[in-house]
Amino acid sequence: MRINLFVFFFLLCGPIFGQHTTKEDVLKKLHLANRYWQTHHKPQVWAFWDQAAYHTGNMELYKLTGEKDYLAYSEAWAKHNEWKGAKSDDKRKWKYNYGETDEHVLFGDWQICFQTYIDLYKLNPKPHKIARAKEVMEYQMSTPNTDYWWWADGLYMVMPVMTKLYTVTKERQYLEKLYIYLQYADSIMYDKEEALYYRDAKYVFPKHKSVNGKKDFWSRGDGWVFAGLAKVLQDLPKDAPHYTYYVDRYKEMADAIVACQQNEGYWTRSLLDPDHAPGPETSGTAFFTYGLLWGINHGFFQGQPYEDAANKGWQYLSRTALQADGRVGFVQPIGEKAIPGQVVDTKSTANFGVGAFLLAGVEMYRYLK
Repeated sequence: MRINLFVFFFLLCGPIFGQHTTKEDVLKKLHLANRYWQTHHKPQVWAFWDQAAYHTGNMELYKLTGEKDYLAYSEAWAKHNEWKGAKSDDKRKWKYNYGETDEHVLFGDWQICFQTYIDLYKLNPKPHKIARAKEVMEYQMSTPNTDYWWWADGLYMVMPVMTKLYTVTKERQYLEKLYIYLQYADSIMYDKEEALYYRDAKYVFPKHKSVNGKKDFWSRGDGWVFAGLAKVLQDLPKDAPHYTYYVDRYKEMADAIVACQQNEGYWTRSLLDPDHAPGPETSGTAFFTYGLLWGINHGFFQGQPYEDAANKGWQYLSRTALQADGRVGFVQPIGEKAIPGQVVDTKSTANFGVGAFLLAGVEMYRYLK
């Protein structure tokens, strides 16, 4: 009877603790999703944030697997874009408000591509790969402006650029400016009470509310920040002046994120008001799952609540979001907020959502290994 009770408990709790997930199964699903995306999309596209976010995931999967096709895909993309983001060479015209033109060189959505260029440089160090990244970021740091990161997404786009460039240049100014720019972002977007970020100053409570009068924290927006903090801590030296600041923020956000996960494993588009835009959403869920798993794998998060949340997140991603043909579904389209009534279903996919899925899966593989 004792054995039977144990088997019953194992079968009941196995999915929660990841017992029925193997690293071989995770890897199979990662390849399925990535090959589907690359088969259906050529790498010769622009270097704006949406494409660049995909490549952050593709590069992590390459580092895990050594799959040459994945490396070639990101290299082709980088070469197509001349190892640049926005391409203007006239510094007098460089801007950092929202913009999709070549003059918006200082806008973070055009700087996330540098993450992948730096990763490619580290694999085969040739100066031209990071020349533009250094030119742009060095110019930005030479200005007195501190308000470059005025939207939550920008923290994922650019914080890791700063720490990655530090790893190759050892120039401490990258770490100094990282902290200064984050202080500005925190001053306009961070809610200390909830330990979460509003997408930008327009959405701060009570100026903006969810449909039920609650604080409206956009899932993907906080996903960008949480994942960005994990990437920062991956490269930030422990003797950096503000190291504990990033660790504390990372841990505070983790507790807030775990608390609002849905029973099915996903996070809704408005974190504290599930009824605002109900139903599963993949991009925010994937970034949260990645951030939790990376923290578990590196000793920042310990204990059942974090592991349960991470496992449930992966179960949703691998069993509900990932379709049989390799499409990653339930990705909210490009936007900046949770939109009541917006349809997000199995056919809803996007490059950045696939990138986030890959990040989460790579860390799940490492967790199981």
